[in-house]
Amino acid sequence: MGEQTVQLDALDARLITMLAAEPRIGVLELSRRLAVARGTVQARLDKLIARGAIKGFGPEVAPDAIGFGVMSFVTLEISQRYGHDAVAGHLAEIPEVLEAHTITGSGDILCRIVARSNADLQRVIDQIVGYEGIVRAHTIIALAELIPYRTVPLVRSASHA
Repeated sequence: MGEQTVQLDALDARLITMLAAEPRIGVLELSRRLAVARGTVQARLDKLIARGAIKGFGPEVAPDAIGFGVMSFVTLEISQRYGHDAVAGHLAEIPEVLEAHTITGSGDILCRIVARSNADLQRVIDQIVGYEGIVRAHTIIALAELIPYRTVPLVRSASHA
């Protein structure tokens, strides 16, 4: 988390919403639809990117569509002798680890991981806990995605704050 906070106005929110709906849209088309100058759109985009509000324009890949149909969340407890950075380095080497977050409460790190099957999930978990800095793992398998990752409602809300 953590770059500097960006105050979003209605134009920023509309710009981000359009980019979320059509990631391949050009700046000229955005300016036409938003009814503002091309330079204004470019300046807003540059500001939002520089301040970390927009993190990228890459494709959003659906893991299940490329053969990774098992989604799970794993809470890791790490040894006090090892820091979060060392464990994060280990996790970053495992392609099936999509995210990892330092957390409070039960456990030290929460990971979102994918696998091709339950047997493959066991392989991934074994690879994760094979690192000596990890003491224990608790795994929860997701049965269905009720609300997919989204930010547009948040952007709209932030622009009204």
